[in-house]
Amino acid sequence: MKVNCWEYKKCGRGYGGDKIDELGLCPAVFEEKLDGVNHGKNAGRICWLVTGSLCKNEVQGGEFTDKLGNCTKCDFFKTVFREEGYDFNYGMRLLKKLKNS
Repeated sequence: MKVNCWEYKKCGRGYGGDKIDELGLCPAVFEEKLDGVNHGKNAGRICWLVTGSLCKNEVQGGEFTDKLGNCTKCDFFKTVFREEGYDFNYGMRLLKKLKNS
């Protein structure tokens, strides 16, 4: 496994994080349907697909398509894109999988 978003961003919403009481455990942490995508734990390396993940230290709501523009500017998104190369998964196929199960 590679570094997940909560580890990279140090948002405090990952396992044992210091912001869990305030903001809750990030949904990317426990989204098991996306485990292994981009070599991450649960949705840890595809957090942009998960409603309720952080962006600019604010919890994001809305749909994937509503926030993707901001997410593609994120340093973590760019890191995953660079590390995964041709195997990078950004979401459309996975979004269907997430919504249908």
